[in-house]
Amino acid sequence: MNILVVGPHPDDQELGMGGTIVRLAAQGHHVLLLDMTNGEPTPHGSPEQREKEWTAAVEILSRQAQSAGHGGTITRRLLGLPNREVVHSIQARHMVAGVIREHQAQIVFLPFAEDAHPDHVATTRIVEDARFDAKLSKINLPGEPIYPKWMIHYYCTHLRWVANPSFCLDITEQMDDKERAIKAYETQFVTPEKNRRVVEFVRELNGYMGSRIGTRYAEPFYLREPLGLGSLNGLVM
Repeated sequence: MNILVVGPHPDDQELGMGGTIVRLAAQGHHVLLLDMTNGEPTPHGSPEQREKEWTAAVEILSRQAQSAGHGGTITRRLLGLPNREVVHSIQARHMVAGVIREHQAQIVFLPFAEDAHPDHVATTRIVEDARFDAKLSKINLPGEPIYPKWMIHYYCTHLRWVANPSFCLDITEQMDDKERAIKAYETQFVTPEKNRRVVEFVRELNGYMGSRIGTRYAEPFYLREPLGLGSLNGLVM
């Protein structure tokens, strides 16, 4: 299955659902991480350093997929919108729709709809509308028309609260790789001392979500549409 994970900035996908990305690729799915911006400028970063960091993060996330041997992949692509200035526009919608079509994404993960960061809020709206644009014919977009079946929101918000999730995915066996991938962003979570707490917070949050479903670690997800199940075999609690 082809899966698209959209993040406003490099590191958002790892923070919100890094463990799930690892797990999906290990199961044989093809996961494309789309960064709306390069995340710069930041106090300690540069475009060149940030690219090295997101490349290292993908290498870390890919290890379980490579060892599993099911053919799953994790790749990354930069859309190139300006950091701190992401706005909903027809152009941005069509850029994302083109990626959806080229990747033939059947599932799209996107940020939780409520956030204190304007880039996150704008990204969510852009991606939701791009889903519609991606199915259109007689439009100047690359790839073949497709309408992703599922839009699933992951938690990477700057708000000081966590909404009750629609479901949680067990990432107990992926938590360490997730944390290593986050720490690959040294300019964001290692060099700035005040941000080191973010790594601890993510582990604590995933630990709390795990406790709610009877596992050690889990990541929360949110739905606006019903999710159809073929069976109950995958339920852990």
